[in-house]
Amino acid sequence: MKVRRFRGISRRRFIKHAAGAAALVAMPYLSRAADRPLVSHGVQSGDVSADSGVVWARADRPSQMLVEVATTESFSNARALPPIAALPESDFTAKMLLENLPPGQEIFYRVKFRDLSHPDISGEAASGRFRTAPADWRDVSFVWGGDVAGQGWGINPDDGGMVSFAAMHSHRPDFFIHSGDTIYADGVFLPEVKLANGKVWKNLMIPEKTKVAETTDEFRAAHKYNLLDDNLRGFNAEVPIFVQWDDHEVVNNWSASKQLPAAYKVRDINLLAARASRAFHEMYPLRESIAEPGRVYRTIPYGPHLDVFMLDERSYRGPNGPNLQETYGPDAYFLGPDQIAWLKRGLKASRATWKVIASDMPLSLIVYNDYADGRGRGSEAFAQGDGPPRGRELEIADLLRFMRDSNIANTIWVTADVHYAAAHYYNPNKAQFQEFMPFWEFVAGPLHAGTGSGNELDHTFGPEVRFVKAAPAGAVLSPSDGYQFFGHVRIDGASGQMTVTLRDRNDVALWSTTLDPKVN
Repeated sequence: MKVRRFRGISRRRFIKHAAGAAALVAMPYLSRAADRPLVSHGVQSGDVSADSGVVWARADRPSQMLVEVATTESFSNARALPPIAALPESDFTAKMLLENLPPGQEIFYRVKFRDLSHPDISGEAASGRFRTAPADWRDVSFVWGGDVAGQGWGINPDDGGMVSFAAMHSHRPDFFIHSGDTIYADGVFLPEVKLANGKVWKNLMIPEKTKVAETTDEFRAAHKYNLLDDNLRGFNAEVPIFVQWDDHEVVNNWSASKQLPAAYKVRDINLLAARASRAFHEMYPLRESIAEPGRVYRTIPYGPHLDVFMLDERSYRGPNGPNLQETYGPDAYFLGPDQIAWLKRGLKASRATWKVIASDMPLSLIVYNDYADGRGRGSEAFAQGDGPPRGRELEIADLLRFMRDSNIANTIWVTADVHYAAAHYYNPNKAQFQEFMPFWEFVAGPLHAGTGSGNELDHTFGPEVRFVKAAPAGAVLSPSDGYQFFGHVRIDGASGQMTVTLRDRNDVALWSTTLDPKVN
């Protein structure tokens, strides 16, 4: 399949365009086209169900967001929705839940902003589209991945920008699961980086990305930086996002025990996380919980074949440490008791053919946490080494046992975080904890960041590595080296078969498997 990249501008024109957009990041009242409110960073949709979806946009000044929605591209049957405010308190972002939509339908929407001070002045509209979840047994497809603008690799117009998003876009998926590390708030950019092949990587620069993010505005700027990329904005306008966060939305390997590096003037990790959370929720079209404002975990049903369970493995975890507890308690929390109970209820109640568990971290890949004070290494993820379940693994053991005892079949896990592609088959016959039904976990990323060289495997739950593609040990690779990965899933409407394919940024299929649904 040919990848359509948004490369139809020169570097000079790109920089001119991006510089104007970057000015909006820091000085939102400048660059007003004919003094009319602008849609400054494109449009997005997200958390789409059979009858609803969320749309998002950002203005360049205090405004009202005006949305029209239709079932035809001509907008001949358009419905105008009541305006909502885009104010400085939310950095002029606004999102609206579109309701009472027909299932299985292509939905077209357009957004413009009306000046609050001058209601007769409106800006140019930006358009988007999405498809609502089906009510019947039609085909469903989605893509997933994580890790964007990390390790110093920003937008390089000479390399085509964030090419993975063009590759994913070419498949016309129903939605995109963003597995976290949507930004690298703790990462800074240099204008130029010399590559091993003698070429030079040239980052598009904005002032806020020359230091770590500490203020709410700096976290916002990191998100807005990514939206300067044409590939990403084109993708967002046509593919709904189901988003979760991981650590780099705040700082590397953050938990309540995080000791911040010397680069941070803000020394309170909880204050830093609160600012980062506010920016994250402002910048994405995720549905907000009334019961728990700021909640990330949620269920998104997508037709009779699919339920998606979006996890949050940051907000409720205990401190990063050795992760060797033999009994479950606050120090061993990862999802936490409330989220585990929610997940069990949701999985048991689901009548969908497939249950996709979107986890921002892999189950059995060891991710170390180096202590800032030199005390050695602890554990950042679930896994910490072979043996019976300990620490955070106690949650997974309890969940897997529950799923077996409740006869919950047809579950897969999709994840990112480790910056390479892999497929793991969990086999109880090979496991040290065996009280579960076999299942698959698929790893895909980075989408646009440095590539990892592979992690140690923890055999507690019996993972068998069926595929892996990672960077050579010790290599420092840029996105232009091609080791950028995403996953693509297609569910056949007639048979319910699920085909999972791991692909690189050039859309080359690296590995694939087709799974038959188990009939209870």
